[in-house]
Amino acid sequence: MTTNWFNVGKIVNTHGVKGEVRVISVTDFEEERFQEGALLYFSYPGQEEVIPLTVRTHRLHKQFHLLQFEGYHSLNEVEPLKGGELKVAEDQLGALEENEYYHHDIIGCEVVTDEGEILGTVKEILSPGANDVWVVKQKGKGKDILIPYIEEVVTDVDIEKEKITVRLMEGLLPE
Repeated sequence: MTTNWFNVGKIVNTHGVKGEVRVISVTDFEEERFQEGALLYFSYPGQEEVIPLTVRTHRLHKQFHLLQFEGYHSLNEVEPLKGGELKVAEDQLGALEENEYYHHDIIGCEVVTDEGEILGTVKEILSPGANDVWVVKQKGKGKDILIPYIEEVVTDVDIEKEKITVRLMEGLLPE
């Protein structure tokens, strides 16, 4: 049985001499994913081999999460982890509240207006501030459409059918 892996962070550097690493988070569930005792999996981008790691300590420093793992106590032990990714297995994802979605559920969905016009496909999700922004690649057109994930715009998300219905507000479509 193959496991589906989902990235939750990238190790960008080491921090200090006691085995801490600097992590840039790519998860909305930082408290859960990086809490003491949490099980994460490490791999280098593009490689299938994963190494289980248990979070020993977690703290915030500037825009980084500083993590220390069980069994890693020095700079020399964590140096090889730089550039790697931290992942969780699909069975670690857990259930979401109503109107909450994992990024992998949204990316690839077709986006249509409430009048039935096909706009394109969600190609990525940005998290610039108060709400996520879904980047929609238009069919046959150059400019992407930026759809804010707010109730006034996103009227229906059907994960089963991979279809998202939106109500276009003035200014959402590129010129």
